[in-house]
Amino acid sequence: VLRMPDVISTPQEELTDELWNAVSAAIVEACHKVNVFRESEGAVLAKDFTKRICLIRDMIDEVTPFEENRIKTIREKFENGLADLSPKVQYDPNRMEQEIFYYLEKLDITEEKVRLRKHCNYFLETMEEPQANGKKLGFIVQECGREINTLGSKSNDFDIQQIVVRMKDELEKLKEQLANIL
Repeated sequence: VLRMPDVISTPQEELTDELWNAVSAAIVEACHKVNVFRESEGAVLAKDFTKRICLIRDMIDEVTPFEENRIKTIREKFENGLADLSPKVQYDPNRMEQEIFYYLEKLDITEEKVRLRKHCNYFLETMEEPQANGKKLGFIVQECGREINTLGSKSNDFDIQQIVVRMKDELEKLKEQLANIL
C-alpha cells in the first residue's frame, strides 16, 4: 500500500509574511542576546586572565630574596665540602673557584625571570588587541609554562619551588579557561 502513488503525501505549508516577520524578529533578538551574553562572559574571562597573569608576574618578584640566599647556601656547601676533603685531596683553589663560578652561573635564573615577565606583559598586550587572539594567547601561555618549568628546575631551593608550584597552579587555571574559549 505504501508504494502506491499519493498514498502518503505531506502538504507543503508556506509561511505568511506576518508569520515570517515574527520568526525573523525572534531570530534577530536571539542572536542579539547571544552576542550580549558573549560580550559579558568575555569581559569576565578577560578580568580573570588579567588577574592570573598579573599574579604570575608578581610572583617573579617573590623569588628574588630567596635567590640571593640560594647562591650563598650553595657556595657554603661547596666550601664545607672542600674543607672536609682538604686534608685528603689536593686541589688548586683558583681552579676550584672557577668551577664554583661556572656552576653558579648555570644555576642563574635571571634570564628566565626576565623572559617570563616579558611573556606575561605580551599576554596582556595581546588581550587588548581588537582581533580575536585565542590561539596566540595559548602559545604565549605555553611559553610562560616553559619559563616557569626552567625556573623550577634551575632553582634548587625549596622556597623558590613553592613559588613555582603556585605559578604553575595559576597557569593551569589560565590554560583551562583558554581551552574553553578556543
